[in-house]
Amino acid sequence: MVRAGSFVAALILAVAVSAPAQAQTQTQTRVVPESKAQVQLSFAPIVKRVAPAVVNVYAQRTLRQQGGSPMFDDPLFRRFFGDGPLGMPKDRVESSLGSGVIIDRSGLVVTNHHVIKDATEVKIALSDKREFEADVVLKDDRTDLAVLRIKEKGDYPFAEFGDSDQIEVGDLVLAIGNPFGVGQTVTQGIVSALARTQVGVSDYRFFIQTDAAINPGNSGGALVDMEGRLVGVPTAIYSRSGGSIGIGFAIPGAMVKFVAEQAKTGGSLRRPWFGATLQNVTPDMAEALGIKRPVGTLVAGMSAKGPAANAGLKVGDLLVAIDGFEIDDLDGFGYRYSTRPIGGTAKISIIRQGKPMTVEVGLVAAPETVPRDERMIRAISPFQGAVVANLSPAVAEELRVPNALEGVVVKSVETGALAGRFVQKGDVILEVNGTKIDSTKTLEKVTQSDPGSWRVAVQRGGEVVRFAVRS
Repeated sequence: MVRAGSFVAALILAVAVSAPAQAQTQTQTRVVPESKAQVQLSFAPIVKRVAPAVVNVYAQRTLRQQGGSPMFDDPLFRRFFGDGPLGMPKDRVESSLGSGVIIDRSGLVVTNHHVIKDATEVKIALSDKREFEADVVLKDDRTDLAVLRIKEKGDYPFAEFGDSDQIEVGDLVLAIGNPFGVGQTVTQGIVSALARTQVGVSDYRFFIQTDAAINPGNSGGALVDMEGRLVGVPTAIYSRSGGSIGIGFAIPGAMVKFVAEQAKTGGSLRRPWFGATLQNVTPDMAEALGIKRPVGTLVAGMSAKGPAANAGLKVGDLLVAIDGFEIDDLDGFGYRYSTRPIGGTAKISIIRQGKPMTVEVGLVAAPETVPRDERMIRAISPFQGAVVANLSPAVAEELRVPNALEGVVVKSVETGALAGRFVQKGDVILEVNGTKIDSTKTLEKVTQSDPGSWRVAVQRGGEVVRFAVRS
């Protein structure tokens, strides 16, 4: 929930999908229309071109009833009492509806991760009423994107990507999706703002804002320009009522295309590793750095053998641009850097002690320096129900852990688990009852016996948090 003025504005996921397109190859001169003849009075040609590529996405997931006794999982108990009212609670099937965009002829579909999260079955419905089963090829909660593939081979209509880096505030756009499940719907608006960061639906907070009506069910659908090319995927709205009030947000097409291209190769999603901790610039910092306004992002820490250090960056350097794109803040840098393909280099403009410089950073994947050894802690302890892993640069990059320390990190916490009261995703467990936690095996061993009380130290968001718990 987001409080705005005297009312509470809810940030609502708008279940939707996006599709790839080809980048604009030449810049066109734009002019303000001087007569009605110069104004395009109908969007029908655009809709006819792209609408067949926008699909409905139906997802089913099985939810375990919460609150039952652990004895319900015991096979002997279930043998005598079965799965009825006195036995183990029955699973509940939940359905969700969103939108998606076909991005190539073979039937590759882009949608939002939250549309298909935990789905056991996914179906795609085309605008011509045909329905197909689909497989999840790639899903990424950090970007709130997922890529599906229609199981039945065919030659499908698809959308092309536009260049989301070239759109401007004031440009006309169309949003196409299936709001509230009423059927494919087209709405029109403008680009209201770019690089919006106050939208907490993914780790990469860098969104296109539009006043085109976006409602629940639009998530994963298409935001297209006036040439019918995909420039964004609607994902969330601000709303007091649950419906559109003209403030919607879309994931930029550049991020969608980056994820989709990796899905086409059949590999997992690999992002470039930077190997440094960054922070935003405050007005006081800007004054001390001798810059007119707080822009860019400051290097606050460095991994000794990471790409940033290898490129010659130092703590205190101010990063102001990457490959020609100006950097306003930490979120802007994260978006620009994360959409660069591994294997090349990124030119980063910096200011060091008042002097402008440029460095080239090699784009490489974060290494797995130690085995992850993921495991769930099941013993009764402050960590019961937490999935933990050994920390490496690769794991730290995935979870956006500020400092790549040695130790054990919480990857997730099971819903309703005891661990949810004490730890959260991204916590680095440093110490338990005086024992340094250097591996998942060490943590599991420490939790095997009940000491009566627990003294725990974790790193959370760059700070060390200590707490004590009685058994």
